[in-house]
Amino acid sequence: MPGPAALHVSRVRALYRRILLLHRALPVALKVLGDEYVKEEFRRHRSVGPADAQRFLREWEIYAEVLWQQANEDRQNSRKKTCFGTPLTEEKLNDFHNEQIGQLQELMQEATKPNKQFNISDDSEYKN
Repeated sequence: MPGPAALHVSRVRALYRRILLLHRALPVALKVLGDEYVKEEFRRHRSVGPADAQRFLREWEIYAEVLWQQANEDRQNSRKKTCFGTPLTEEKLNDFHNEQIGQLQELMQEATKPNKQFNISDDSEYKN
């Protein structure tokens, strides 16, 4: 029978995989941004204490549930564009550490950059 540490690792891996699968429902630019952020955050929290680990998992489980609901709405409403995400309450923002506020600001700046889908350049140098 697996011990508590093995169960915790299993729970973390399952949540991580679930989130990456849910990101497939996002527009491409958001998927890329979300995947990178998730990978970075899960890496960053590998060695936190038990209380922080539980809070971390709880918040990401809530995120996964909201994203699952929004992805289902998106599939059902093919005519209407779904808005992914939820607003942060002032209460939640007040719980953030300064480092988290900085990360949130970086994420917002990255998410609101103009979307450059193609890099078109003069290809005359490649022509024969």
